[in-house]
Amino acid sequence: MSDNNLQFMHPYFMGAYAENDHIFENLLLEFVRDHAYWRRNFHPENRPPIPRTARFREDFNEFLAAMQQELSNLSSDLKKSVPFFSPRYIGHMAADLLLPGVLAQLMTTLYNPNNVSDDAAPATLGKELEVGEMLARMIGFSVDPHSYPCAWGHLTSGGTVANYEALWNFRAVKFFPIALAEACKQFNFDPVDVGPMEVKLSEYSKWELLNFSIRETTLLMNEVVRQYTEPLADQKDRKFKIQKFTEAIAHETTEHQGMAHFFRKHSELNPPKILVPVTGHYSWQKGAKILGFGKNQIVSIHNDGSMRMRPDHMEEALEECFNNETPVLAVIGILGTTEFGSVDPIHKIVEVRKKWRKKNRFFGIHVDAAWGGYMTSLFRKPDGDFMPHEEISKKFKYFPHEGTWKAFKAVSQTDSVTIDPHKLGYLPFSCGAFVSRDASVLDFICQKAAYVFDVKESKVKKTPKQKLLSLGQYIMEGSKAGSAAAAANVAHKVIPLHCEGFGRVLTHSMLSCEYFFDSINKLSERMKDMVTITIPFPPDTNLICYAINPTRNKSLALMNHFSRKVFAHMKIDRKSPLQTHDFFGSFTSLVNGNLDEEQGTRILTELGIDPTTFVPHVSDRTREGDHIYLIRHTLMNPWLMFEEDGENYIDKYIKFLFEAIRKEYETAIGRPK
Repeated sequence: MSDNNLQFMHPYFMGAYAENDHIFENLLLEFVRDHAYWRRNFHPENRPPIPRTARFREDFNEFLAAMQQELSNLSSDLKKSVPFFSPRYIGHMAADLLLPGVLAQLMTTLYNPNNVSDDAAPATLGKELEVGEMLARMIGFSVDPHSYPCAWGHLTSGGTVANYEALWNFRAVKFFPIALAEACKQFNFDPVDVGPMEVKLSEYSKWELLNFSIRETTLLMNEVVRQYTEPLADQKDRKFKIQKFTEAIAHETTEHQGMAHFFRKHSELNPPKILVPVTGHYSWQKGAKILGFGKNQIVSIHNDGSMRMRPDHMEEALEECFNNETPVLAVIGILGTTEFGSVDPIHKIVEVRKKWRKKNRFFGIHVDAAWGGYMTSLFRKPDGDFMPHEEISKKFKYFPHEGTWKAFKAVSQTDSVTIDPHKLGYLPFSCGAFVSRDASVLDFICQKAAYVFDVKESKVKKTPKQKLLSLGQYIMEGSKAGSAAAAANVAHKVIPLHCEGFGRVLTHSMLSCEYFFDSINKLSERMKDMVTITIPFPPDTNLICYAINPTRNKSLALMNHFSRKVFAHMKIDRKSPLQTHDFFGSFTSLVNGNLDEEQGTRILTELGIDPTTFVPHVSDRTREGDHIYLIRHTLMNPWLMFEEDGENYIDKYIKFLFEAIRKEYETAIGRPK
């Protein structure tokens, strides 16, 4: 691949060698001056509180000197930072940042908007909601306010909070029909012809109420409210009665009562389960604890040999739950695991849900696409259509696997998605996103619990956009930086989220990944007399893991020890200058217990390791044998395929890896270095 293939990205980034620093500097200076002009002209009739003579005072200059010294110290310390911008960094999920995003974030920071409401962020709150719509369209959700469902989304501090929010949304909707039924009993009110069976509300069992879909729950709420409020139209105490009814509903929800009290009151119910693949991010366990479900309510779903969720095991778990009348809050699918980049069969999850809906059983589907979400832009055409598999396959040698293509396409049929702009969106930390397919969920999580309407303001029910002007009412976070929203908004407008915009960047990233994949396999053949190098599962996204075992070694513990020695050549070391390392990587492990025995045996056999040396961790003596150590690389840097003297950075890395392995091999067998 020649340098000409990279030309379209030349203005996108500051550059590995700060080639575009003059553009960055000029634009930043321009808008800093513009900001200063704005301050001076807000109320020019006012007298400036800092006099011109202040700069001549001794204390003023002492402060400036101290500030400059500390900033110089900070600048010096920052040189120890990880060089994410460099094509020599192929470790974790970070790379060079998009120039428009960085500039927008720095510019907006001077204005310091708080996107909790339009009162604190009239300029940037709308931009955040617009980013939510941009991401929704990329995923395939509808944002047409005149159709159902209409999606909405917002930014979070990261994917972890977005995952919490998914569980919070599902919980609020899941238990609402029971809360509604309990409130109606208090008012001796029994709505008729409601729910999917079109019967009285009192005729539904609690188990049946727990299996309403999100749409059915929304329709139930609207119909019950209609039947309750219509007879009150001419009554003087209408507002009072509506408010009391609304309060009664709110008091019966899990949000008001708490999980413990709710299940004591409804003791015949089983607490809900959450189905999460074993490769799921630790935020799911944290979220279960924080929201009161408990870690024990998470059901770990096994993976196949490609580290993708096994649909058969998911179905077994669902069967067991529903047979025991245990509600399933959600099934979590992963669109690019953070450790391996693998893509779960989202389409299979959707198919299984359709099957259970015919049996009047429902569970939510959330896609954790913190890593792979932006890769959807590869598949999305400018007109919104999803690119056929045969068309997109022409661009690549291996990508995408047919199941991967189906998984990305099926995301549009799920309920909510987590996406991290600060990962494959190439934007600064911290910037995650939560996108929901159905904005009607907002009515169930609002802190004011205005199920009918705000009786103090209007008899007209607010639209989602009107509601979201008070964004803090509907999200888990409070104060939030408008600068992150500005960064994402500007970046997405300059580089649209489709195959002819952002998809071009990620197409290049996947081509780099394929080149890396082939290069590792060639190196494996070249070094077969010294070591066995195995890529245990083909990459679904732009992330590759591989294992190294010296020839004739049968012990997993010894293999892991050797691999750690090789990895030391590419590990960040705070005690030594970064320049002493040619490349930087990361690592992960396949842990005994999280890997099916059949798949573990396959991988170990490929490496020449005796599978009996793969043992559970019971003591420090077994620690090195309870996992398969993998060196892990993220191939997202935009300049990996830049050629210099006919050699790109992946070629350079392969040479580096060859020397690192050779050195550790010769040291291990006692030969001179």
